[in-house]
Parts: sequence; structure tokens; C-alpha cells
Amino acid sequence: MTAQKILLVDDDEALRVTLSRALRSRGYDVYTAGDGDEAAGMVESLQPHFAVVDLKMPGKSGMRVLEEISLRSPQTRSIVLTGYGSIANAVEAMRLGAVNYVTKPADADQVIEAFEADRTTRTQLHRPSLAESEWNHIQKVLTDCDGNITHAARILDIPRRTLQRKLKKRAP
Repeated sequence: MTAQKILLVDDDEALRVTLSRALRSRGYDVYTAGDGDEAAGMVESLQPHFAVVDLKMPGKSGMRVLEEISLRSPQTRSIVLTGYGSIANAVEAMRLGAVNYVTKPADADQVIEAFEADRTTRTQLHRPSLAESEWNHIQKVLTDCDGNITHAARILDIPRRTLQRKLKKRAP
């Protein structure tokens, strides 16, 4: 299993070096960029699992970098790292694709915790309903029976006609 890749974008070299070293010690492959232009050039080829983006940088801002990441690597989960925390900035960052917001000074544990909090929230938000669970189970049994409705109905222990009615409905 390969380590997950993190792109760390910050113009503060001391923070970049310290944070990248700490993240590497926790098992991540860390790639760093000192400004938005450098980060934009790396995103498409790197396709990182995660990105940590400083909001205020000279040249291309962190907001522009978030846009680039969303366009070039949509599966990348990004968090914004900034010393200038405000609700307006957080809302704008989320609109541009960030999944969380961490204020400086931040350490590796806070960054990882921000990604974990996002994953936990997404898991809780995507719990299937009872109808979805039933639909998925029926589809799995039907697939296992090679589409044979009579056999699937027997396995599900429901009348064949009931199974046919359930299958005529749209998926929840």
C-alpha cells in the first residue's frame, strides 16, 4: 500500500519545512510548493489525496490555488491554512472546494484532525436510508441470481410479485 500524498502550499519556508517533516513522520508522502504558481504546476501530475493551502501568499492567492485544485484534481480534499481567520474567508474557501479550515500556527496533528473531521462528517451525511439499503440488497441478490426474479424472490423470502413491484419503482 502506498502512502497518501499531501501537497503543502505555503510561502513561509520555516512552516513548510517543519510541517512537511512532521507529516512525513506520520506516514504521508509530502510535496511542497512555496507559492501558488508552483503548486498549480504540480497539481495535475501529482494528483494528491490531500492539499494544505495557505490563504495569503504573494502572487497567486490560496483561493486561486483552491480553484486550480478543484479543476485539475477534483478528488483532492483541501484544507485552508491561514493566520487570517474570518468567517467570510472560510465560506469562500468552502465554496471553492476546501473541506476544512485551520488557523496558524497549526501543527501536523491539527491538519490531520481537520481531514479526519471532514471524513467523519461525510460518512455521517451519507448513511443510506432503509429504502436505499433494501434496494441495494435486492440488487445484490438479483445479481447473484443472474437476474432470475423467481430465484431471487425465494432467497429474499418474499413473493415473486412483491419483488417485481419493488423492482418497478425507481431506486431511492
